[in-house]
Amino acid sequence: MDFFDYQEQARKKTGLLIFYYIIAVGLIILSIYTVIAFLFVMSGSEDEPVPVSTILLNPELFVGVALGTLLVVGLGTMYKVAQLGGGGAAVAKMLGGRLINRNSMEIEERKVLNVVEEMAIASGMPVPPVYIMDNEQAINAFAAGLTPGNAVIGVTKGCIQQLSRDELQGVIAHEFSHIFNGDMRLNIHLLGVLNGILVIALIGYGIMRGTMYASVGRRSSKDNGAGAIIILGIALVIIGYVGVFFGKLIKSAVSRQREFLADASAVQFTRNPSGLAGALGKIGGYTAGSRIQSAHAEEASHMFFSNGMHSSFMNMLSTHPPLKERISRIDASFLQDHKKGVVSGSANSSSEPHTGVSSFAPPPLPDTVSGFAANPDQVVASVGAPSMDHLHYATLLLSNIPADFTQAVRNTVGARAVVYLLLLDNDAVVNKKQLGLVEASADKDEYELVLQLKTAATELTHELRLPLVDLAISTLKEMQASEFLVFRDVVAALVAADHQVDLFEFTLQRMILRHLEPAFVDLPKKQIRFKTLQSIMPICGQLLSCLAYWGADDIESAKSAFRAAVDRLGGREIEISSVDKCGLTVLDNTLSQLELAVPTLKRKVLDACVSCVSADGRVTVEEADLLRAIADSLDCPVPPFLPGKV
Repeated sequence: MDFFDYQEQARKKTGLLIFYYIIAVGLIILSIYTVIAFLFVMSGSEDEPVPVSTILLNPELFVGVALGTLLVVGLGTMYKVAQLGGGGAAVAKMLGGRLINRNSMEIEERKVLNVVEEMAIASGMPVPPVYIMDNEQAINAFAAGLTPGNAVIGVTKGCIQQLSRDELQGVIAHEFSHIFNGDMRLNIHLLGVLNGILVIALIGYGIMRGTMYASVGRRSSKDNGAGAIIILGIALVIIGYVGVFFGKLIKSAVSRQREFLADASAVQFTRNPSGLAGALGKIGGYTAGSRIQSAHAEEASHMFFSNGMHSSFMNMLSTHPPLKERISRIDASFLQDHKKGVVSGSANSSSEPHTGVSSFAPPPLPDTVSGFAANPDQVVASVGAPSMDHLHYATLLLSNIPADFTQAVRNTVGARAVVYLLLLDNDAVVNKKQLGLVEASADKDEYELVLQLKTAATELTHELRLPLVDLAISTLKEMQASEFLVFRDVVAALVAADHQVDLFEFTLQRMILRHLEPAFVDLPKKQIRFKTLQSIMPICGQLLSCLAYWGADDIESAKSAFRAAVDRLGGREIEISSVDKCGLTVLDNTLSQLELAVPTLKRKVLDACVSCVSADGRVTVEEADLLRAIADSLDCPVPPFLPGKV
């Protein structure tokens, strides 16, 4: 399977989880109804017994129990999902995580930030914020979020203290795999489902305890109600915890298989099995292991890199496969070579450092005139599946960014200034107008930094621009809401300064707003709307028409590119739109709609877009940036284009 298959599988598993949830709630309703009916029967006297049939076949009682149970369970589930609706940051804070300042110079924090930056640039996605659990000495990590755009990486203090860079890279690659494979949304839904069922048990416990306290001192033989209420409380506790038990069985079964997949994906990404195996080996030989001390560790146990809890009964409830089994699948020779380290070794053991970055020399990106060839099948196959070549390339890109810019994007003032710099026009008149806009609207420190870096910005090579944006986005999420509103207006003004929008300006503005707006503006929740190819064909027709005209030298070439793309899409009979109906506003609207399609359709859309852009045998750097924006809009992280390998 590929990225889209895994995303679709995760979506269907969410649907299956909802099905199990409905069954569980139905059984809970029947159980509670049976208990209440039994108590009614037992409440009757010998002189006036309550007929069993009257209670067991009482529609009004059943409806009341059903509505009450649905209300309680539903509110419990919605509360937890809403609590975590802010994305990965909410989960990280729940677990006691502290956001690592992007400007941190602390050696261990800088190490994990550098690894995450390399992974993100290699994957073609904005750099996710990194949280550290300062009070956790165990070796563990997690990825959390609802989409790749609001994902975060969390690591324990022990993880960055005990692991070598190669081992840490293996762990972070494992967590990136969870992002690509659609596991994060499924994990948050699991949290909500279990919390909703658990509420039943908590209410039962509250009823039982409250009634027992209230009945203390009562000795009247006529006070029969307290006993019945206590029995009801006990029954609710039993029903609730039985439901939670089976919910945890489902959670564990789902989680264990996803861990094997993430391990395999991480090794495929880094091409360094000893790094990941070494991290797992250290967990086995480390006193603190991977056990998490947070009060919320149990409910989030399925999110961790390794088992965050005590050993479960007969491993039935374990969310992770045994360490030895995971290591043997990654590197069969590791257990023999490091047997002492796995069984009883110390945390100081480490794998051999992985080399090769310095010797790797990727071909430079061609200029905008010559372009490069791209194969749609290879581009689509690379989504969510970056290679070691991409990781090497990302490392070199980051090392080539001037130090002043690297330093600037690590704080919010500098990150805003860098975005403004990237939008400055080469035309002297427009450039002066844009600087005036920055001076009038932006912070004084931002304006001064723009002036300071202005000359150096003209020397930035094209391939460094989007990586700088990816680095800046993570930092800009730390802004205040008021700062974001000003920043958004300044960006819009700079783009509109010359009364026309080029492809790079469109790409940058769309990516910036798409990833930042949800953090500062209350936007409507996005729901899947399109599940069939026929439902998106008119939208795709508009999108492909825009791409065809922009990449062609004449009308006939545009029609040829459009037809090639439509054939890849499915050969449906749709016609190319007229030139006057194509533009960046149309492109923006179509991408916003296609974001609501199922993953399998997004694969077809991306494939058709690459086919359209590459129909003339070349993809310019501007077109590559545009494809990146399209893929980003579809939540499909495309690694950097490596000419000759796409």
